Amino acid sequence: MKKETFVTKEQLDEIVKTYPTPFHLYDEKGIRKNMQALKDAFSWNPGFKEYFAVKATPNPFLINILREYGCGCDCSSMTELMLSDAVGARGEDIMFSSNDTPAEEFVYADRLGAIINLDDFTHIEYLEQAIGHIPETISCRYNPGGLFKISNDIMDNPGDAKYGMTTEQLFEAFRVLKSKGAKEFGIHAFLASNTVTNEYYPMLAKILFEVAVKLQKETGVHIKFINLSGGIGIPYTPDQEPNDIRAIGDGVRRVYEEVLVPAGMGDTAIYTELGRFMMGPYGCLVTKAIHQKHTYKEYIGVDACAVNLMRPAMYGAYHHITVAGKEDAVCDHTYDIVGSLCENNDKFAIDRMLPKIETGDLLIIHDTGAHGFSMGYNYNGKLKSAELLLKEDGSVQMIRRAETPADYFATFDCFEIGKKLLKME
Repeated sequence: MKKETFVTKEQLDEIVKTYPTPFHLYDEKGIRKNMQALKDAFSWNPGFKEYFAVKATPNPFLINILREYGCGCDCSSMTELMLSDAVGARGEDIMFSSNDTPAEEFVYADRLGAIINLDDFTHIEYLEQAIGHIPETISCRYNPGGLFKISNDIMDNPGDAKYGMTTEQLFEAFRVLKSKGAKEFGIHAFLASNTVTNEYYPMLAKILFEVAVKLQKETGVHIKFINLSGGIGIPYTPDQEPNDIRAIGDGVRRVYEEVLVPAGMGDTAIYTELGRFMMGPYGCLVTKAIHQKHTYKEYIGVDACAVNLMRPAMYGAYHHITVAGKEDAVCDHTYDIVGSLCENNDKFAIDRMLPKIETGDLLIIHDTGAHGFSMGYNYNGKLKSAELLLKEDGSVQMIRRAETPADYFATFDCFEIGKKLLKME
């Protein structure tokens, strides 16, 4: 089976004349269409807001596209807060959901007026000591524990996750926060990752809505919002059916009307923190075949490596591969597609059936728009690639330049050896 690409071989042939491979390429048209579909799916909720998970694709050019549609930023570190601040996100346009949080990050988040989402009960006192007060609007992350199942299939194991508070801690946290001056409250939970089912969000919503009703009744707080976080996945393999965001939105609406509205909580806003769903399918890694190796297996060596896309090496994750210009060719060759790192797990595909690949062919590695570039690193001294945007009019804009040796050596600049290295470039 094959997956459709958003870029043609003819377009790539032109792009590589200016920008050498490897590079990540993003599809502006697809990003915009998907963002509008999400807004439409939750338009029934007047307070709905998507907080894009900055960690998924921390590029200001892409974040600004989403911000045109009213999107906020979900941050979990100091630099993500800084990036959000730089693109003009302030106040409740930022959701700060972190764990094991340094005090200075709470201070910066508070300075920006971000909504702070506390991961642990002990963070109440820690936050108060760090910033000198408890914000009037605050959120807590909930972990119900146990296994999370859909139709008897285990989706994930929240009980093993390091995130969130127990039910008892959540209720006590709301009482304590209220006593310290908090006036508006939010609940957040993330129970499963990359779910390719329309049932996940409605099931999560029901859990959170029922807890919210009990919280408001027993603690007397006002629940301003319920944050369904992320977890809506994408079909990495070509045989998977994609999620239907309109069906998901409608499923959440039905549970909202069943649980919250009768409890007098029809003013509760719904928030989401999607990263993979927002960007994943609208990015690809373009790389060139530079070597062929014929030993116990057939290898195609490409000019990208796990530095550019870590997920296959880290998780054994599947990313579909298209050989540009050979989309309709018979897949009658078995290859391992590998990078050049001194690690045997530096493989984009293992025993993958593909058309015959020649040196110089361009390979499109699909679905790298989220957790692709952002998870990169610099092992073996490899440098991270450029990021490019395929604009709606067909033109291409560089939205992040490729790293240079000067970038790699920059943190030695206070030593003589560093100055020597920087002169060598």
